[in-house]
Amino acid sequence: MVKAGRIAAGLAGAIALVLVLAQLLLPGIAASRISSRVGKYGTVESVSVSAWPAIELLWGHADSVTVRAGRLTISPKQTTKLLWEARGAATLDVTAPAVREGRLRLRNVSLRKRGSLLAAEAEMTQADIRAALPPGLSVRLLSSGGGSVTVKASGGLFGLGASVEAVAGPSEGKLIARPLGLLGGVRLMLFADPHVQVEGVGANAVSAAAAAPATRRYRLTMTARLR
Repeated sequence: MVKAGRIAAGLAGAIALVLVLAQLLLPGIAASRISSRVGKYGTVESVSVSAWPAIELLWGHADSVTVRAGRLTISPKQTTKLLWEARGAATLDVTAPAVREGRLRLRNVSLRKRGSLLAAEAEMTQADIRAALPPGLSVRLLSSGGGSVTVKASGGLFGLGASVEAVAGPSEGKLIARPLGLLGGVRLMLFADPHVQVEGVGANAVSAAAAAPATRRYRLTMTARLR
């Protein structure tokens, strides 16, 4: 009985030691792996990971992940891939001062994940918007509310050479744009991914009305869910 008790005590001590070591080492290892993955697309200033017990990290679960990045150049597909890989984090916070997302030049970017809910914010100048559009096409913000944005597009949107008002918003989990009026049945796909269900978008001006047109700044928002 004494020997069995010593063996049991020894096993308990070994298990406790493993758990302590896991709590000390695994968050750092997970942070290093995340830094390496995000670092493929630019610079990473810091990554912190917390989990209790830390052994959960072996199964891809974490209580929180915080990433402070520098400048990133990444495609929408690569962004959603990273988000899907982070689905096991209960909370995720990512910030970056500058992100090149496909043709979009985004500034002061932040992304929050709470459970499956995603919320993203970024700023763009009028010059950034013009650079992201095809030559000859311009877009002016008219209003935003109810999870959608209404703009006036001039140039060649929807195959028209004249100005047309259009609404961008969610439809069956996708982000689509559609013209108002007689061409309301036309759809232009802006974003779609099987793992991301778009729930709403918004936009508002954050610079003074007297600012030079090219430097006028807008804040863009999007809410979505991982699925």
